[in-house]
Parts: sequence; structure tokens; C-alpha cells
Amino acid sequence: MSTPLTHPLPAYGADEHGLICGYRCAPGQAPEALPALGPGDEVLEAPPGGFVWLHFNLGHTGAEPWLRRHAGLEDSFFEDLSEGSRATRIEREGDALFAVINDVTYDFSFDASDVATLWVWVTERLVVSARRHPLRSIDRLRMAVKRGDTLDTSLALLDHLLRDQADELQRIVRRVANRLDDIEDAVLAGHHERHTAELGRLRRLMVRLQRLLAPEPGALMRTLANPPRWVSGPDRQGLNHASEEFALVLRDVGAVQERIKLMQDEAATRVAEENNRSLFVLTMVTVLALPINLIAGLMGMNVGGIPLADHPHGFWAMLAIIAVLTAAIAGLVLWRLRPRRS
Repeated sequence: MSTPLTHPLPAYGADEHGLICGYRCAPGQAPEALPALGPGDEVLEAPPGGFVWLHFNLGHTGAEPWLRRHAGLEDSFFEDLSEGSRATRIEREGDALFAVINDVTYDFSFDASDVATLWVWVTERLVVSARRHPLRSIDRLRMAVKRGDTLDTSLALLDHLLRDQADELQRIVRRVANRLDDIEDAVLAGHHERHTAELGRLRRLMVRLQRLLAPEPGALMRTLANPPRWVSGPDRQGLNHASEEFALVLRDVGAVQERIKLMQDEAATRVAEENNRSLFVLTMVTVLALPINLIAGLMGMNVGGIPLADHPHGFWAMLAIIAVLTAAIAGLVLWRLRPRRS
């Protein structure tokens, strides 16, 4: 009986062909670690009733040439490698399943750009996964296989990967929700100006994760409606359950987006109130300064006949007139601003 690997394989390609890890998986048995790849395809021999899983680092120059020569993959797999991140999807390619799975990078830091792609080719006897950047979900799957978790079929590996991705997305949503609790307390306390940019960044993150990480329902439904002949009923049911888990997580993502939108609206309302208050103060200063500015302009004209010019108390008389006019305007403004009774 085979035993699980006891020493970790290097994370950036264990051999000259860019293999990160490889396992032979048989039903009811712990996965058996494969040696480094050779020039041939002897490593692709699957155990009875089981399959072989090979995980590659496409950043290694030897990975793609080996896959083209020995893995028996369709051209669509290699064509999609150059297209970049698209929506997560699972499609049928002849007698195989082709999955494009977007995942957050291993050093994910709540940035919308920290999303990369994993390409997975699944047949009855072979699973090939490839990525360019370390990803969290596939690394969780590697650790589970390393611990000796059994994978009876190749589709069970894909199901395990999708569930790991849903769990990872759920953890991200939980961390964002906890951060939103702190921001909400600060916004309600009036410290909204420090969190406006962060709210916008979190909202962009949630929108991008929802768009990229959620499996396309149409592609998944077509695959489940017409799967390859080797896909069993329990495997189809497992993919259905994984899809339902994603639906629950996406509902939480939508709820978080709604919370962010409400907090942005609250912050915008408070900013508008502060602007209105500042504009009101500026307007009041302008209105109250109107008498002195008007009289000073009239009295400053260099023409004859200016009243009180030769009066000994002319300055004080003019000052009293300005004070009376200012008080009258202030009283009128206060009367207009008093609360109206219904």
C-alpha cells in the first residue's frame, strides 16, 4: 500500500520540466508521490481504477514543452493559457473536462489585482493543473493530498478544488465583513474622511472577486447536462453541491457589497452636510458684511457732498448705522431660519 509523501516538494518547480508535485491516486488509498519527470511519459501510467495528478508551474520554461509532447492535451488548453484571467468556468472538451479557475494569490493583500488563473485538464486517468503564480486553493489541495486525503476519482479532485476555492472566498468575505464593522463604527462616529478610499477599494475587490471567481452557471449546467461518459452519478452530484456552495458564498458577497454601498452613501451624506454647513457659514459672513461693505464703498467715493464728512461725530454715527443694519439683517436671517410649525 502506498504511503503519502513525507517531504514537501519545492514550490516553484521540482525538476527541469516545472513539475511542482505529482501523485498517483487510487480509490481508498493514500496518494503516492511521483518522482521527477523524465523525458518520456511513463509517469502518466495510472493505477487500476485511479488517476495521475500533475501540477505544473508555467513560469518554468520547460513546463509547456513537456505538456505539449507528453500530456496529450488539446490545443484549446494551450490557446487559453495566453488569454489571461477570465470568468471561472468548466467546459467539456471531447472526452475531457477543461476548467479555468481564477483564485487569489498566495500573498493576497485585499487588492483587486491579486487574482490569478489556474488551468485544469481532467480526464478519467489524468489530471493536469498549471498556474503561473502561487495560488491559495490549489496549495490547500496539495497539503490535503500530502496529508494522505484520498481522492477516488479525477473529478473528485476537481470537486475538492472548487470547495477549497469556495472556502477561501468565504474567508475573504469574512475578513472584509470584520473590517467593515470597524469602518462602520468610525463612519457613524464622524471619522468618515479617513475611510472613503478604503471603502471604494473594498467594493472594487468584491466586484472583481464575484466576477472572476464565481463559476459561469451556463457552462457548468451544460457540462453537468452532457458530461463525458466516464463521469459517474456521485461525481456529478459533488459538482452540483460545489456549485450550491458557491451560490451561498456569492450571496454573502452581494450582502457585503450592499453594506459597502450603504456606508459609502452614509459617508457621502455626511460630506454633503459638512459642505452645506461650510457654505452656510460663508454665506452668513457675506450677508452680515454687506452693510459695512456697501457703506464703505459709498463713503469712499472721491466726490463732494459726502454726508457727515465735516460732522465731529460722523464716524460714530456711521458706525451706529452699520451696526443697526447688520443687526436687522441678522434678525431677518434668524427669523427665516427658525423651525416652521405645521
